[in-house]
Amino acid sequence: MSSKEGTGWLDSAVFYEIYPQSFKDSNADGIGDINGIIEKLDYIRELGCTAIWLNPCFESPFGDAGYDVSDYYKVASRYGTNEDLRRLFDEVHARDMHILLDLVPGHTSVEHPWFQQSMKAEKNEFTDRYIWTDSIWEEPTGCASLRGISQRDGSCAVNFFSHQPALNYGYYKPDPEKKWQQSFDDEGPQQTIEAMKDVMRFWLSMGCDGFRVDMAGSLVKCDEDGKGTIRLWQNIRAFLDAEFPDAAMVSEWGEPDKSLQGGFHMDFLLHFGPSHYNDLFRCEKPFFAGEGDVSEFVNKYIESYEKSERKGLICIPSGNHDMDRLAKTIQGDRLKIAFAFLLSMPGAPFIYYGDEIGMRKVEGLASVEGGYDRTGSRSPMQWDHSTNAGFSTAPKSDLYISQDESVDRPTASDQMADEHSLRSEIKRLIEIRQSHEALQSRGEIIFIYAEKNAYPLAYIRSCETEQILVVINPSDHDVVFPCEYVLKEPLYSFGGKLRVTGEGLCAPARSAGFYKL
Repeated sequence: MSSKEGTGWLDSAVFYEIYPQSFKDSNADGIGDINGIIEKLDYIRELGCTAIWLNPCFESPFGDAGYDVSDYYKVASRYGTNEDLRRLFDEVHARDMHILLDLVPGHTSVEHPWFQQSMKAEKNEFTDRYIWTDSIWEEPTGCASLRGISQRDGSCAVNFFSHQPALNYGYYKPDPEKKWQQSFDDEGPQQTIEAMKDVMRFWLSMGCDGFRVDMAGSLVKCDEDGKGTIRLWQNIRAFLDAEFPDAAMVSEWGEPDKSLQGGFHMDFLLHFGPSHYNDLFRCEKPFFAGEGDVSEFVNKYIESYEKSERKGLICIPSGNHDMDRLAKTIQGDRLKIAFAFLLSMPGAPFIYYGDEIGMRKVEGLASVEGGYDRTGSRSPMQWDHSTNAGFSTAPKSDLYISQDESVDRPTASDQMADEHSLRSEIKRLIEIRQSHEALQSRGEIIFIYAEKNAYPLAYIRSCETEQILVVINPSDHDVVFPCEYVLKEPLYSFGGKLRVTGEGLCAPARSAGFYKL
């Protein structure tokens, strides 16, 4: 399949997130690589996933797992070559799949040649590529900074880690008293935008289908209600519409009303900020652990849904490289119930590699590549019972992150052979989603039961041709909720079917079901 077919494929996309260094090692050096990914594309397709989000694979000192880019145009040598990545694009397309690269536009590594030139005292074309104050004694507004690192007078803004200098996209309303604060329209920010367009142009021309954009809402500094950053992305959207109208764009923003206005096709639900995503999976009492509250999540979801004109293009991931593994807090049948939710909500679902087999967080690991407490959620994929669980034939001591050494660690091979496994359940759920337009990305949603500190969660997904009631009850108790809809046979049921009572419908303990109305 050609990747040049518009972005309609997003409507039914189910994504699989690949953390390249941990997925499959093809050359026995203890680190995953692109050829290893190619080896396992059929596994991803067999699961039912139709698209891939590939975490950063560019040249980097790996102080932040590749999110500290030192060359946007070159694949990191440990993963392979640019030609290997081009072949990955071709192999993905040959399987009727799509692939998004991870674009990190907010900062680079301190080793990037742009930054090395920017540090020089004499003015050059990269002097304003980053945000510098005029004096070493003044920090940038709204940011931490690097200072005293070169002959250049001034402090440089950083994002997150101190080795990630912030690229300059300007301040929303520059302070006239601070001459170093530039506006979006100044030469420095405009050159930064053009440089990022060139990066996008390079990889889109090579065959990638678009980008997942890291921290897309954070580019313009001190940005009132995101207005400056929306304008920035509208500028980039115009460039894409002119040159690459089929390029798919998914933002890590967490505010779909803003990201969709900026020209993105979909937005990620963040695990921080106001989304209440963690109420579902990762808190002291998660909803899917059977004793939590879903109401605040639903309230915020509805607010975002309405703000974005009920487009519903809010992607809910099972997890990612920045979170604890889903299986840390949700286990057993409840993992299957959690995926019944994830695979029946609007927006494209994203499955973090290994979550489909219930991989666990490996506790107590020393930080690797800036992972810190996240390191244990980035351990190598567990394929089978061969050496290093099939991830690599390198000596165990050469694996760049230690694996789960538990005797009962889950493997893909075991779960593929077991029709009752988590992976098999996820495969069934994906098949059902793909068979019903109402369950896909653009189907509408109405919540009919999402009460505070109560179960179940019930909502209706709909399109022009069908309505489907989804009822989710991860609690240990049968629960009754008011519902006047007449149900037909279930499209899917796990843990038992709904029963009609005098007070409404009764959802069995630890159950999930999809019912046609």
